[in-house]
This record gives sequence, C-alpha cells and structure tokens, in this order.
Amino acid sequence: MIKQSSSTFPQNWFYAFWKFSRPHTIIGTSLSVLGLYLLTLGVTSTNFSLTHINQILGTWLACICGNIYIVGLNQLEDIEIDKINKPNLPLASGEFTETQGKTIVIITGILALIIAWFNSPYLLGMVAISLIIGTAYSLPPIRLKQYPFWAALCIFSVRGTIVNLGLFFHFSWLFQRSQGIPGAVWLLTAFIIIFTFAIAIFKDIPDMEGDKLYNITTFTLQLGQKRVFNLALWVLTTCYLGMIFAGFLNIAEVNKTFLLISHIIPLILMWTESKKIDTHNKNQVASFYQFIWKLFFIEYIIFPVACILG
Repeated sequence: MIKQSSSTFPQNWFYAFWKFSRPHTIIGTSLSVLGLYLLTLGVTSTNFSLTHINQILGTWLACICGNIYIVGLNQLEDIEIDKINKPNLPLASGEFTETQGKTIVIITGILALIIAWFNSPYLLGMVAISLIIGTAYSLPPIRLKQYPFWAALCIFSVRGTIVNLGLFFHFSWLFQRSQGIPGAVWLLTAFIIIFTFAIAIFKDIPDMEGDKLYNITTFTLQLGQKRVFNLALWVLTTCYLGMIFAGFLNIAEVNKTFLLISHIIPLILMWTESKKIDTHNKNQVASFYQFIWKLFFIEYIIFPVACILG
C-alpha cells in the first residue's frame, strides 16, 4: 500500500474511496433515484411534501451502498486485470489494500439491506435482487462477466428493469398510491434497458488488452473494436428514435413536444461526437464512453420533466 503522510491521509483516503465507488455509477444511481421520484410524482399526481426528503434520502443511501458493494466486489475480483485496464483504481494502484476493499464491500452490502428494510418492502426487494445479480456477475465460480451475453444481461436487467420498476413501486407505496405501471414508466424502462445494453458492450472496448490476457470473453474480442463501437452507436440511436416516435403516440402522462425536442438534440450530439473517435485510440474511446454516461444521466432529468409537464 502507498504510504500517506498524516496531514494528507484523510483527504487521500476519501479520494481513493471516491474512485473505488466509481463516480459515474454513483451519479447514475443518484439521478435514477431522483428521476424515479419525480416521475412517480408526475404520473400519480402527488404533490411534493417535506416528508419526502427523508424518504428520498433513505432510498438514496440504500441504493448508493448497494452500488458501492457491486462495483467494489468487481474490483476485488479484477485486481490483476485492472492493473492493465484501469491502473488508477485504488486496489490496482495500491491505494487500498485487499483487506480494506473487502471491509468496504461487506459494510456497504449490509448497510444497503438494512437501510432498504427500514424504508419499504419494494426497496428491500430491489436492493436484494440487485446485490444477488451483482455478486453473480463478479464472484467465482459463477462469474457471469466471463460470458458476453450474461454480462450484458446482468447490467441492463439491474439498471433497466429492476431499478426503474423497483423504485416506482417503492415511491408509489410510500405515497400510498397503489396502481399498475403506467405507460410512461414502461417507456423509460424500455429506453434504459436498451441504453444500458449499449453501455454494457461499449465498456469493454478500451479494456481489450487486459480482458484478452485474462481470458475474459467480450463482444469486443469476438467482433472487433470498430464493429462493437458501431453496434453500440446504432443501439443508442434506436433508443432515441424510439423516444422520438413515442412523442407521436398518445401517452397521457408525457408532454409530447418536450419529449421530441429533448431527444432529437442528444441524438444529433451523439452522432457528431462519434465522428471524431478513432476506435484504436484508447483515450478517445474512453472519453466517448464517459460521454455516453452523460447522456444516460441526462435521461433521468429530461424524461421526468416531460412527465411533470404532461
């Protein structure tokens, strides 16, 4: 482990913990909680209440702890691979010891379940299922991340289906608005499922070297960088065209004009940025991958707004 001076140790520890938590996933989880809260307000015609603040905070803490457990466990199992693919991560760089990593993962996993249990049965179910899938994704002997299809299925089933439907049922239960799943929730869920599939296949493009060395089969190794890049691009295009088409349908909970405009713009931006990328340049591909995550973040803002305006 890299030694730190006593004067800088706390700051360095928290910075390492922030990297260990994988910031882009933390932001995505945080926005999904906020987005589904706003979406549930819109489609159930519920007014904001100060009591919601504690409910949102509890939901967020449970989801964040679950998020850290899942990404932390993945890093614990991928230390040697990350020394090649992501050498700046705390376990790969030596900022954290393996014991520290295990401690963080165990604590956050337990906290996620306890906090969820105190909030609602729907949140507990959502968190528990997510942790089980996240464990199966990383931990031997199952280690589903070794298989491209199952790895992608794990990612988009959690991010797309379990999180969106689980949070909607959770907030509906808290608001005492028992009802079926409205069209707007199904629309967002379908968008996120397809979008996270693109994320799942795209994330392995810059990690090709380490994955090949440690026999982690990915679509990138099977099809090549350029083909996977183009495949992910067209999958994302399908997402946006689907939302644009939905703007012409009669979905009562959604403002159609806002839905159209708010999805045409990111679609144009995505294609404009994609033309600048050399798929053999690892830094450019990694940068575009972060750009895709930004589009993912924005969706959890613009879609709930479309529902509130509807």
